[in-house]
Amino acid sequence: MPQTPPFAAMFDSSGYSRNLYQSKEDNCGGLYYHDNNLLSGSLEALIQHLVPNIDYYPDNRIRKIAPKILQLLTEWTETFPYDFRDERMMRNLKELAQRIASGDEMYRKNVQQLLQNLIRKLATVSQYEEVLAKINATSTDRLTVLKTKPQSIQRDIITVCNDPYALAQQLTHIELERLNYIGPEEFVQAFVQKDPLDNDKSCYRDRKKTQNLEAYVEWFNRLSYLVATEICMPVKKKHRARVIEYFIDVARECFNIGNFNSLMAIISGMNMSPVSRLKKTWAKVRTAKFDILEHQMDPSSNFYNYRTALRGATQRSLTAHSNREKIVIPFFSLLIKDIYFLNEGCANRLPNGHVNFEKFWELAKQVSEFMTWKQVECPFERDRKILQYLLTVPVFSDDALYLASYESESPENHIEKDRWKTLRSALLGRV
Repeated sequence: MPQTPPFAAMFDSSGYSRNLYQSKEDNCGGLYYHDNNLLSGSLEALIQHLVPNIDYYPDNRIRKIAPKILQLLTEWTETFPYDFRDERMMRNLKELAQRIASGDEMYRKNVQQLLQNLIRKLATVSQYEEVLAKINATSTDRLTVLKTKPQSIQRDIITVCNDPYALAQQLTHIELERLNYIGPEEFVQAFVQKDPLDNDKSCYRDRKKTQNLEAYVEWFNRLSYLVATEICMPVKKKHRARVIEYFIDVARECFNIGNFNSLMAIISGMNMSPVSRLKKTWAKVRTAKFDILEHQMDPSSNFYNYRTALRGATQRSLTAHSNREKIVIPFFSLLIKDIYFLNEGCANRLPNGHVNFEKFWELAKQVSEFMTWKQVECPFERDRKILQYLLTVPVFSDDALYLASYESESPENHIEKDRWKTLRSALLGRV
């Protein structure tokens, strides 16, 4: 099944090497550097390094230090705005901003602009989350809809959009929009079970702080089930074969665009058991293109083929002359799994008790790369009709998928026959 399980169940203990850090070379007051990069050190040494002394003493006049504080707050609120969804954080920010603004009219305007931008950004996120909640609240099972409407007036994906290239572009719209609302803080919150620097101290995890990340994982699952539903729903096998070939073309265009998340969701949907068992249907499908796509997303050797393609797309984006060439949408479940293993597989503290800065540099590198990808503006024109269908059309549940599959191609053994009878009785009230 393609469904991505909860974060805690996704991973096992075999992942990243625990020997990430290198040998330490330069010792400066308890802080260790390698090639001018901070590798490790104790919290006490880091604090001492930042405390003013006879050689380093910032001017205490507000006119001198205010620009640096403003720069820090501006970068903080722009890069990690979700930190300030916490009421206490927002209150502290406003108090500090008020102290800075009291010193100069120019600072007052800059502070006001900073707060306005932050509040506007947080309001936009809240509106987006409300829209997602409404979409989820109105979702129903496809079988329920089929019971209330005749089959003849049911819409399917090809009726709504008969061009696989157009559908791939609209999928990219959804992917980039949802990526854009995931804050870098959410990667941290997703894996925080304990205090990062105190393994014995538990840490409260607020689900709201990972809401957009989890909504994106749920979108992957929805797309997989939508693909399986569209394939299993047609009565005639030639129609089912046509839908399969249609999604193969959609998946291939997603690959060309750099939309690896939709690509993997489509492949996962076509590999679900209710779909893969339709042997008579698959016999009518030209599968050469599908075989190539499966090879690209083959999980063997830690997704070597996919990672090679991802590096190629990333390189293309670095030299791109248009937003079309900048698009890199990673297979998201694998991305968060990589980050999880890096977080869990490397110690936060070294054996000598120092903070393992090299681990945090590597975490920051991966999240920063993701931040670059999510800021790309989608170059394709929006089609509201197609987007509405993709986001809101009901999909089959697991049981409904199996029932539709058995209705399309009869069970092949006693186990399948017994399950078919049970599903018909439970879902359709038939014996």
